[in-house]
Amino acid sequence: MRRSRNEVARWRMMRQVQRRRARWLEGQSRRYGRMHSFRHQVSQQQRRSILFISQYM
Repeated sequence: MRRSRNEVARWRMMRQVQRRRARWLEGQSRRYGRMHSFRHQVSQQQRRSILFISQYM
């Protein structure tokens, strides 16, 4: 069954939007992962330094 040009165009646009949204989401989660690990590292460092100080007091 042949599809009309308008139908094909609409279908292509929808796929493009979905792909763009998926790519954006992926980027967001990657950025969030980086931020999360960075925050975790900083908090661990603080905890370690507090432990280190309390040992020698």
